[in-house]
Amino acid sequence: MKKGALGFPFSFYIFRCIYYICRMITVSNVSVFFSGEPLFSGLSLIINKRDRIGLVGRNGAGKSTLLKLITRELSPDEGLVLNPSSASIGYLPQEMQINSDISVVEEVNKAFEEVNALESHIRDLNTELLSRTDYETESYIKLAQKLTEANERFYLLGGKSRAADAEKVLLGLGFDRYEFDKPVNTLSGGWKMRIELAKLLLRRPDLILLDEPTNHLDILSIQWLEDYLKNYPGGVIIVSHDRAFLDNATNRTVEVIMGRIYDYKCSYTEYVAQREQTMSSQIAAFDNQQKEIKDIEAFIERFRYKATKAKQVQSRIKKLEKIERITPDDADNSAMVFSFPPAPRAGKVIYSAENLNKSFGEKHVLKSISVNVLRNDFVAFVGKNGMGKTTLSRIIMGELSHDNGNSELGHNVKIGYFAQNQAQMLDGEKTVFETIDDIATGDMRPRVRSLLGNFLFSGETIEKKVKVLSGGEKARLALAKMLLEPVNLLILDEPTNHLDMRSKDILKNALLHYDGTLIIVSHDRDFLHGLTNKTIEFRNHKVFEHLGDVYDFLSTRNIESFSSLNTQSDVSSEKKQSSSDNKLAWEQRKERERLRRKIRSRIEKAEEEIISIEEQISELDTILQNPDPEKDMTPVYTQYQDLKSALQKVEEEWENYSLELEEFEEEE
Repeated sequence: MKKGALGFPFSFYIFRCIYYICRMITVSNVSVFFSGEPLFSGLSLIINKRDRIGLVGRNGAGKSTLLKLITRELSPDEGLVLNPSSASIGYLPQEMQINSDISVVEEVNKAFEEVNALESHIRDLNTELLSRTDYETESYIKLAQKLTEANERFYLLGGKSRAADAEKVLLGLGFDRYEFDKPVNTLSGGWKMRIELAKLLLRRPDLILLDEPTNHLDILSIQWLEDYLKNYPGGVIIVSHDRAFLDNATNRTVEVIMGRIYDYKCSYTEYVAQREQTMSSQIAAFDNQQKEIKDIEAFIERFRYKATKAKQVQSRIKKLEKIERITPDDADNSAMVFSFPPAPRAGKVIYSAENLNKSFGEKHVLKSISVNVLRNDFVAFVGKNGMGKTTLSRIIMGELSHDNGNSELGHNVKIGYFAQNQAQMLDGEKTVFETIDDIATGDMRPRVRSLLGNFLFSGETIEKKVKVLSGGEKARLALAKMLLEPVNLLILDEPTNHLDMRSKDILKNALLHYDGTLIIVSHDRDFLHGLTNKTIEFRNHKVFEHLGDVYDFLSTRNIESFSSLNTQSDVSSEKKQSSSDNKLAWEQRKERERLRRKIRSRIEKAEEEIISIEEQISELDTILQNPDPEKDMTPVYTQYQDLKSALQKVEEEWENYSLELEEFEEEE
């Protein structure tokens, strides 16, 4: 067998070359400490050239820190981060300060600095080669080789299609062509972040790192980005709490839990199932081993001092020493626990707008729109950013006035509002406890600590100043504020932006059990799926109503990518709508049947509560008819009155739901 200079077989060197070519980044035994406490301990990870990694974990687990270690923005306290292939890395953080007076397209063209430099270098090399005739010399051959390498790099970076690529990416991320010449500084922070994302994609680094990229995108742009990343020639690592985005854009999941990582070669949803199965198997094996250890220890203790059993005891002791102890993986099971208070009774029409207009100076946002939201509607506002979703939400709230047209709240409507910047609206100088305690009234006053505990604030954390909280903690605190009084219309504007997977699931579950009316602005398809029964699309400053949830909307509009949406004319859309009347009629029947089942379920639940309360009252009646003269009966009388009040309230709910069902069936 042939061997290399160090005595190893040539196959060894070939293997090592392939190994280093395939992998880009190695995180080796890395530890990071904050204030003496470990964030990571002995963490290791290999990132390969074509990896599509979803980096997930609870807020504060260290995902963003890991990205900064990979980019060398941070250095580990222990261990190494190696880049053996000198791969180029592009990083988009969650937030950036962006200041530019040039146009959108000029700013995006900055992504081609390397390409432009290569083009100039290629011209210089060509000029030099044309001036020489020493074709056989080593220097000429080296010069020709440099030209070949420069041309290869130029084509790899898209040098021949710069303008077309820039246009494609800008359109994909939601810009219209007329916006290409707008000064960057006239745009909102979210649109500026889209420009930075466009520049990163156009640079075509070997490894792309994206930290919560969907926070700044609408549903259609997210779909386009998914398709783009699927075909990207380099590696991709995405930090996101958007389950649908991760499932569509990644094929490997790395979760950070309590300073350790769990690495699975599958999408996020598959990972969750496999992880639960692994944890269940570990717990079962741990329980079986613990039983075996206890049995051995019991035998040793029982016969330790019996000479006739000495040999068996020694055998058991040796067996005990040889057992390799099973330690189940750590799991962070902390989670919010809450539900929305019962919604006060409201009229049939919750909100209506007719021929409503709203402009900001010369910028028209809403043009002659008409909207109706009925009691118990769960409505999703979707569409490109800047089309008026938040504006209409604020008009409904009464925070903004409309220019003309009609805007009217229904009878007895009480609104709970979660603004897109709700977390930033909190008073940073107040403590967590003061934030809730200062506005709690009535029955909520003595329950403030319990409420905060339900949102994972307890012990010393309730005395923290709001300004030191993470984005996720502020979002949880803002949600807690919404539970201080019952409302019958919830308006939530991007409530999931700073929530982790588990917190989003808990919020969604609470909303599914909410018995009022919901209007939600969100781009998170997984969160909206199965939650809403009506979708209102904001497009070209108009609104278009679609029955069903977000996937019904996408199916009805036949949107497979942003480009297909962009090329559809309103006329073709109307033709398609006309051709699908039968389908919509069926969907309407399906939706009405779902609402009917929901009302009947509430009636049945109220009936069960009435029976339960009446049984408890009957038991107390028996006690009160034969009171014990030696006992203080005050608690019994108090409980009796509380049950009577509860019975009256549930009977009123039962009556309201029954009337609602009658009205519902009369409409048919």
